[in-house]
Amino acid sequence: MNTKRVLVAYGTRHGATAGIAEEIGRTLREDGLDAVVLPADDVADVRSFDAVVLGGSLYAGHWSGKAKRCAERNEQYLRHRPVWLFSSGPVDSSAEQHEIPPVKAVARQMERLGAREHMTFGGSITDSTPGFIAKAMVRQGKGGDFRNPERIQTWAHHIGRELTAA
Repeated sequence: MNTKRVLVAYGTRHGATAGIAEEIGRTLREDGLDAVVLPADDVADVRSFDAVVLGGSLYAGHWSGKAKRCAERNEQYLRHRPVWLFSSGPVDSSAEQHEIPPVKAVARQMERLGAREHMTFGGSITDSTPGFIAKAMVRQGKGGDFRNPERIQTWAHHIGRELTAA
């Protein structure tokens, strides 16, 4: 039996989405898969992977341009392998409380790629997040880290089960 190779790619400027991708990769490796975690900008060709998990941050209703460009650059190959999409987004607990539907840009990518599903996880804006808007949100008490490792791991285990059953 061959170990399936899974690419977990993330498009973000900051660490929230990268942290989610790392957690997904770690969980998939625990499930016996060969998971490689890379920034979306570093992904030139997905053909050596059996499956792809691609994530991007949400900001003002838009999905990460880096994740979107990665999907578009590899579209012809992504359509022929299992693909899952994720977003890191709300800087509050709403992602924990209910399923958040994908924003338009993500929904379009899901349709174009034939993605199996999408999940939105909480985002993170803390003192270490660069940028004027992030600093202002933290000063106003609107920041925080709303990523839930258990929820991320549960979703990654779900992906792992689908891949090992195939």
